[in-house]
Amino acid sequence: MALEKEVETVIVGNYEEMESKGKPRDIKSRLLSLFWHGGSVYDAWFSCASNQVAQVLLTLPCSFSQLGMLSGTLFQLFYGLLGCWTAYLISALYVEYRTRKEREKFNFRNHVIQWFEVLDGLLGKHWRNVGLAFNCTFLLFGSVIQLIACASNIYYINDNLDKRTWTYIFGACCATTVFIPSFHNYRIWSFLGLLMTTYTAWYLTVASLLHGQVEGVKHSGPTKLVLYFTGATNILYTFGGHAVTVEIMHAMWKPQKFKYIYLLASLYVLTLTLPSAAAVYWAFGDMLLNHSNAFSLLPRSPFRDMAVILMLIHQFITFGFACTPLYLVWEKALGIHECRSLCKRALARLPVVIPIWFLAIVFPFFGPINSTVGSLLVSFTVYIIPALAHIFTFKSPAARQNAVEQPPKLVGRWAGAYTINVFVVVWVVVVGFGFGGWASMVNFIHQIDTFGFFTKCYQCPSPTSVHPPHLNATAPSPRAH
Repeated sequence: MALEKEVETVIVGNYEEMESKGKPRDIKSRLLSLFWHGGSVYDAWFSCASNQVAQVLLTLPCSFSQLGMLSGTLFQLFYGLLGCWTAYLISALYVEYRTRKEREKFNFRNHVIQWFEVLDGLLGKHWRNVGLAFNCTFLLFGSVIQLIACASNIYYINDNLDKRTWTYIFGACCATTVFIPSFHNYRIWSFLGLLMTTYTAWYLTVASLLHGQVEGVKHSGPTKLVLYFTGATNILYTFGGHAVTVEIMHAMWKPQKFKYIYLLASLYVLTLTLPSAAAVYWAFGDMLLNHSNAFSLLPRSPFRDMAVILMLIHQFITFGFACTPLYLVWEKALGIHECRSLCKRALARLPVVIPIWFLAIVFPFFGPINSTVGSLLVSFTVYIIPALAHIFTFKSPAARQNAVEQPPKLVGRWAGAYTINVFVVVWVVVVGFGFGGWASMVNFIHQIDTFGFFTKCYQCPSPTSVHPPHLNATAPSPRAH
């Protein structure tokens, strides 16, 4: 029986790999395999690592200024570990669901399994509805954040246009992601995306160290509870990138290996986030409290411009990561998910981009929106729901005995897994959703009161800072907003 389970688990997700074996490979198929068809563990690692450190890399120094150096470092390590655990839970539930379905002769060759379907198959429609609502809302605002980041970044290279106008432009550019069918086709993009964030992270680190501390630098944090928990929930959001875990797993030939891939990806991400956030905070201190984007404080140079351009391309990739699950849900709602025509599917996906575009223009608050999304949406989508789903799926002795994925000995098997799950739920409900939600909403409302909806250029330099009084004795430049 155990051997039968093992065999069934191993073959899960092997459709593409099996179909390609033994077939002659011409130049076209070789090129598609190299750049387009990715289902290996390396593709999954690149996707996980690239998706986890997008624009949040630029907001983590601000979080350090809110938390202080010690708390910022500890929260990154803690939430990184918590994120790895819940990614493991999601992967275990996915393999359990898919194995059960394939025993019933279901064929997923043209169907992408998603998180809400896993919940539906294991726990019923009520779990499905809750999971679908939280996951779609989180991914919607995750896509919104990428558009806001695009406008915020490009402004530091070209301020001839305000950030709102740049949002219009990049909204149209990001809409082209409708032509990417699934995570199986992100091979080259995932690889390039990780190179881009790696360059940016080490640019921030080296440039800050070379710049040195600004005159009179202060490192006051933490000073207020509102700021403290706002920074903490931004880090919670940082390691909540596995809202697309199921889609990435489904693109793998051997999805049972995902749990190891995610752990290695998280360890690599920490080598990017910890040095960059610490170095920028060391150099600029409390100035970061009013500068959500780390690029705004570093002097312009060819290296900074390169980092901005690479992050812009990465925002496009991450927009696709966040939007692809929404595209798939929309396709299923329209009944065209298994349609073979890429153009028809792309055309049907376009309406999904419109509300994302609109919300990015309404709430262009780079930084504060990360914390708000982290506390209100990531807390449930990525931490609370997976932990509870694992508890209820395997609550009976029979379910635990017949589970495809047994908890590791390292955590104490089922007793240890249950203990950790309960801790995750209580911690995230109280600290992440409770205190974090309160702090994030207070900060978010403050941004609305200060800048208003549809603000034209959020946190842009004032006329006096762009043009000092002795150089601008007449009128402010129309470019300064």
